[in-house]
Amino acid sequence: MILDLSGVLSEQHTPVDETVPCTMEKFMVDGTAYQILSKSDARVMVEHVGEERLKVAGTCRLVIEIPCGRCLKPVPVEFGLEFEREVGSQVSETVSDKADELDENNYIDGYHLDVDRLLYNEILVGWPMRVLCSESCKGICNVCGQNLNEGACSCEDTRLDPRMSVIRDVFKNFKEV
Repeated sequence: MILDLSGVLSEQHTPVDETVPCTMEKFMVDGTAYQILSKSDARVMVEHVGEERLKVAGTCRLVIEIPCGRCLKPVPVEFGLEFEREVGSQVSETVSDKADELDENNYIDGYHLDVDRLLYNEILVGWPMRVLCSESCKGICNVCGQNLNEGACSCEDTRLDPRMSVIRDVFKNFKEV
């Protein structure tokens, strides 16, 4: 959804306070699409704060399905977005000013604010490092892929404890021939 900022940037500096629908259906990170299970409308407020600066604030709630970091079971994760940013309007900024703020200000283009891009940035900032379905999640078997939360697999555990490698080396070096 694109908001028109011409009223805010004109001489009257009329603030914008609108509730707009979130039109994102999927959230893409590093080529992976995550399903958005539910979303609320986004409330966005934009006002002029002086010297070609704008204050952009808003709220939105989303629930995104992210796989568990151990067993890959889908886990619904709620994002309660509440943001307030002071940004340049980019209408009269120089090229060097634009380059300085490009990373944080890619949702304002001239007299338009891209609400979906703004929400994308806010979700990305709050993206969890790792999601677990439960603290006691056992993960999956690294041999057959069985979800160990649903039951044990029939694979033999041939891995050795890495803490015991020093003792194993001692026995290998001193074994009698």
